[in-house]
Amino acid sequence: MDYTQQPLIFRLKKALRYARLYGPRRTWCKVMGQYHMKRAYAVLPPKRPRLGSQSNVAVIGCGNFAFSTIAFYLKKKFGHVLRAAMDIDANRAASLFEAYSLEYWTTDFSEILRDDAIRLCYIASNHASHAEYAISALRAGKAVHIEKPHVVNEDQLLRLCDAMHETQGRVALGFNRPNSRIGQKIAEYLGREHGPVMMNWFVAGHEIPADHWYFRAEEGGRVLGNLCHWTDFVYHLVPEEKRFPITITPTQAEKSDCDIAVTYLFGDGSIAAITFSAKGHTFEGVRERFAAHKGNVLISMDDFGSLRIDVADKTFDFSRLFRDHGHEQRIVRSYDLVRLPFEAGSSSSVKYVWETGMLFLKTREALESKLAVTISSYPEVKPGNPAAVVQCF
Repeated sequence: MDYTQQPLIFRLKKALRYARLYGPRRTWCKVMGQYHMKRAYAVLPPKRPRLGSQSNVAVIGCGNFAFSTIAFYLKKKFGHVLRAAMDIDANRAASLFEAYSLEYWTTDFSEILRDDAIRLCYIASNHASHAEYAISALRAGKAVHIEKPHVVNEDQLLRLCDAMHETQGRVALGFNRPNSRIGQKIAEYLGREHGPVMMNWFVAGHEIPADHWYFRAEEGGRVLGNLCHWTDFVYHLVPEEKRFPITITPTQAEKSDCDIAVTYLFGDGSIAAITFSAKGHTFEGVRERFAAHKGNVLISMDDFGSLRIDVADKTFDFSRLFRDHGHEQRIVRSYDLVRLPFEAGSSSSVKYVWETGMLFLKTREALESKLAVTISSYPEVKPGNPAAVVQCF
């Protein structure tokens, strides 16, 4: 929905609601992000290099998320670390460049690769290009933060893992919910218990038009664009040594990536169910409700704003003044890839990149084929033929 075209009363209600949910400063940035997406220059602004600058970050893909989330939190936490903005749309690159006082903007990715001052790329372009930009950046000696999804097919996953092997490049993935304070509390309390866990997600997402770029065949649809957030979260909540094999069982209505339910049976008997509904407009953005039961722990969480944990006869309530989906923590941690020594950074392992990628890719395959799919853990050898670790029923 284009909020800038809605009646004034609707826009005021939206802004006031978001100020309560996210705080005034964050809400203002979200509002400016709406206008950023529509900005068109009569004359594009000139570059403005700064002598002695220590800025070392490039943003690749200058859409609303890059403007109102990535750039917002980097500037809030670290000041002027952003050096360059790159987008195939010059207006968007120039708009982010001006809003955050960067040194230059460009539509040419090779300019980013040639810039030795850039050590880290935050990649938030269209989904099909994420892995391609990341592979090139790794081979140019740069660290990368890849927004979800990090790949849209198995070939990209193989080539990304190959690039990580061959370059020893540092990679962070943009899955934010496990980094949220509430997400960390959920993992902490479930981790104290023994045995399998039962998990249930209900997610109400935005309805988007049929001609939206998400639905282009090469972009991966909403399973890769949205559902991957929750497949990654449940992956984290099952102990590493007990996750596999994972059997994925699909249920869907007319569309294989909207109005769906998917269940996951993990190696230790844990079960996760994710229900994704996309109908109409959700005024407060994506809504989500999570419940889990493991051992003596019973968990209920709403919209990453409130959390109740029952442990036998004790009850613990946690709440946040504003919703916290973990975006700030994830983006800040990714900057540690270049801020901290190599061994102290938060680089993702090839194993994690492979496994969480295969989980959402095979979820899409299960939904499209209407068949259950079972996946195995990352092979001990260098990735080769994915058929060696995937079995379909």
